[in-house]
Amino acid sequence: MSNQPQSLRVRGWLLAAAGMLFVSTDSLFVRLGEGSGATMAFLMACGSTLSLGLAAILRPGGRAAFRHSLLTTPRAILLAAVLGAATQFSFIVAVTRTSVANVVVIVGASPIAAAIAAFLLLRERPERRVLWAIVVTAIGIGATMSGSLGSPSLGGDVVAVVAICAFGLSIVVWRKHPDLDRPSALALGSLVMAIATLPVVEWSSIDLRMLLAGGAMGLIANPLGRMLYTAAPRYVPTAEVALFAPVETVAATVWAWWAFAEVPAARTIIGGVIVLAAIGLATWPEAATTTADS
Repeated sequence: MSNQPQSLRVRGWLLAAAGMLFVSTDSLFVRLGEGSGATMAFLMACGSTLSLGLAAILRPGGRAAFRHSLLTTPRAILLAAVLGAATQFSFIVAVTRTSVANVVVIVGASPIAAAIAAFLLLRERPERRVLWAIVVTAIGIGATMSGSLGSPSLGGDVVAVVAICAFGLSIVVWRKHPDLDRPSALALGSLVMAIATLPVVEWSSIDLRMLLAGGAMGLIANPLGRMLYTAAPRYVPTAEVALFAPVETVAATVWAWWAFAEVPAARTIIGGVIVLAAIGLATWPEAATTTADS
């Protein structure tokens, strides 16, 4: 394997990991805002529509890139927008209906959902080491979820499952259309979510605390994380990109521990260690091979 392909692959891994680290703060800001899921989703969507929209328009050739994507791949950009909106909305609602640990652990199953979607829709077969890493990830998630699924709210757990299904499909879209204009598609997705949640916003509940939390999430952390993460499929297969979703599982659990004294159970810590080991399993052999060849 040449150094150039490996360097691109490492770039994809770093983009995926950094993106999920930023996205992991979503649960923190949602809980800090103390609002309903729909209201927090609306505030976040307004902020990210603004920041991503400005990024799409003000960058060099931004308007031309948007027109090109809309004219050449209109279904893809709309599908990416809708799936992105569904993922974000489902995640936020889930966090307001069940514990952060439950949500982020279920979200950690994203590699499995993405790998299945990529195989069925793209006929993209993961490498053997990635398949083993997915199996290890499933074991880690199972260890964390044992005894906690459905508590305190089975409904919140189900909504989290909807989020990972939408997420897996969205990664497939980005993989199939690597030249899709990311800022435009992400801004459009935020706009879709803002419009969809507008009728159910609890206006009377919005206070300074919610505005600050929604602004920090929507204007900075979430858009940056999504931009980084959706760039990763340009360099690595879908299953490998999704394999870094559990970074959110571990990081969000730490945020909840730090900010809300939600001390994770021993099984959650064990599951997090297993999940991180799975990521190492997926990436280390490739790096080791490159070192041996150089």
